[in-house]
Amino acid sequence: MTSTSDSATAILIHLAGGVALLIWAVRLVRTGAMRAFGSSLRQALQSFTRNRFAAFGSGVAVTMVLQSSTATSLLVSSFAGRKLIAPAMALAVLLGANLGTSVAAFVISLDLGWLWGLCLALGVALYLGHEAMDRARNIGRVLVGIGLILLSLIELNAAAAPLAQSPTFRTLLGALGDEPLLAVLVAVAATWLTHSSIAIILLIATFAASGLFPPATAVALVIGANLGNALIPVLDQLGAPMAQRRAAVANLVTRFILALMVLPFVGPLSGWLLALPLPDIRLAIEFHVALNLIGALLFLPFVTPIAALVGRLMPDKDTAETAVAPRYLDPNVLDSPTEALACAMREALHLGDRVETMLRDTMTLLEKDELKLSRAIAQADDGVDSIHEAIKLYLVRVSRNELTDEEGRRLLEIITLITNLEHIGDIIDKNLRELAEKKIRKRYAFSAEGLAEIRGFHQRVASGLALALNVFATRDLALARQLFAEKATMRDAERQATESHFQRLRSGRPESIETSAIHLDIIRDLKRIHGHIASIGYPILESANALRESRLLETKEARARQARDELLPAPQPGG
Repeated sequence: MTSTSDSATAILIHLAGGVALLIWAVRLVRTGAMRAFGSSLRQALQSFTRNRFAAFGSGVAVTMVLQSSTATSLLVSSFAGRKLIAPAMALAVLLGANLGTSVAAFVISLDLGWLWGLCLALGVALYLGHEAMDRARNIGRVLVGIGLILLSLIELNAAAAPLAQSPTFRTLLGALGDEPLLAVLVAVAATWLTHSSIAIILLIATFAASGLFPPATAVALVIGANLGNALIPVLDQLGAPMAQRRAAVANLVTRFILALMVLPFVGPLSGWLLALPLPDIRLAIEFHVALNLIGALLFLPFVTPIAALVGRLMPDKDTAETAVAPRYLDPNVLDSPTEALACAMREALHLGDRVETMLRDTMTLLEKDELKLSRAIAQADDGVDSIHEAIKLYLVRVSRNELTDEEGRRLLEIITLITNLEHIGDIIDKNLRELAEKKIRKRYAFSAEGLAEIRGFHQRVASGLALALNVFATRDLALARQLFAEKATMRDAERQATESHFQRLRSGRPESIETSAIHLDIIRDLKRIHGHIASIGYPILESANALRESRLLETKEARARQARDELLPAPQPGG
């Protein structure tokens, strides 16, 4: 009894390990192919979409390289969302991707078990023999993935064979054969959970060949896996703009119609497949290819009306939320850290532009007392917070990849920039804007000299922000030193502005007296903003080991100013 239990446990452990290895290996091939050929594949998708046949062919080719129709779907959806590809052509690409993923499974399922050792040996040699982001290293990752796929299929065959003799498993899986709809739902759920229809199709084919379930159940499961694969990109893009989601939804509609057409004929189809002179493992694979080939022949002539219908059912929504959505955070390049960091950098600079606008509008608010502008600044800060959060989460996903030292430094620079920009936005919204509203409510007015001082101080801060964004974009060490040196200049400017203000107070200027607290708080908050601006250059200085040198120089200048101030006579009242 114990021996039988132990044997069953060992079989299940081997089976679970084989399934996990298969899923992981498919992902390894996809990520390696994306890193090695990602930019070329994206260019190919954009270039070969002049007509539906070229678009269909590009979908087949790209998906066979990536080993994932989901990755192709997300790429095409991104292009469609940015209007880089027409909706009808996007659907044609996805029809090609459907066939491409079935052909990829067909190729992998060939009797190539002897190749796994060769693929692993070559893949490991390429991976270990090249730099982290070298193309050859990522090709090695692809070869390792292919070797592991072949090895996992051998393990699954070995683990599934004893289970086919188990009455319990045969009864359990036989229930799926009696309920084709249940089998479809099970396959849909399994495909969504693993995010890989290739892995599920190969698993179904292996189990069917081992006799775990009859051909009719295999056919129903393949239909479910095919449908589940179209569901993945739809669910993954639920929060995306309508234009980006339409192609995936249109593809899901075509596969749903195809499933409804084929599901009533599962029994006759399985009998017809059994009559063909094919090995058992080929039945599910061949049916999967035939299913997607029929789908392409049925729907490729009608991609334009289908895309138009989905477009009418999913109209664009012009909302404020859409207006503040990130522009450049492309989720399709997350497997390529270099490209993903470039996207994050563009979005971070876009965030900087928004904060610059807020800073400029704040000065206008202080001068012209427009409450409408105050509300616009508050809304802009909400947008800054939203984009900051999106970039941060995007960078978290990027950091899960293997990063080079240079990529790690760039990621830190982006985080430093967006964190300081978010703090600047909060100071503008929570402090400067409220000070401006207080001035408006109390009907205060700055003196001409006081307003000129604030305007000049504000201009220094705005120039500092522009310089900081240039430092971030160029990573120029001289500009970073200049940005850091501005901290001392701003301290002198703050001291001079404060002394000038107190001189006006001593002279009894009414405007200066009633706006004194607001005036000093504005100068102090602008100085705080400049502190965050200067911090943007710290990672560039640290990477060049120049930050300590700059701090020492700043300390010497501070001591020199202190000594100078101690030697100079104190200003006389009214002087």
